[in-house]
Amino acid sequence: MSGPHAEHEPAHDPEVLQLAAKVFDLARHGDTDTLAAYVDAGVPVDLTNDSGDSLLMLAAYHGHADAVTALLARGADADRTGGRGQTPLAGAAFKGEAAVVRALLAGGADPRAGSPSAVETARTFGREDLLALFGES
Repeated sequence: MSGPHAEHEPAHDPEVLQLAAKVFDLARHGDTDTLAAYVDAGVPVDLTNDSGDSLLMLAAYHGHADAVTALLARGADADRTGGRGQTPLAGAAFKGEAAVVRALLAGGADPRAGSPSAVETARTFGREDLLALFGES
């Protein structure tokens, strides 16, 4: 938005941007209690950054199973793809985060969603243990 009111739009408000950056850092670092408190206080559970990564994607990719579980319990979309078309489950499979994979599967994540899917990712990296969790052994 341009014009005289652009600086008053929430997406352009420096305080809102600073809060969003903090919440994304909480997901990256696995600060589950604080992250959950922000979501409980009204931060959208499926908030995405400028790369299209959700809080769940960041928590999953960085190996924080407890944060993943907390976000899923608060209604996070387990199969929401990021800017590159992958789901949090595919990100966790890529990183070999078995505990996160289990948490996402328990939260209803589809191992065949996204591109590449978690199944395709596990196959590419020879992760037979993850393929077994996906029912693809």
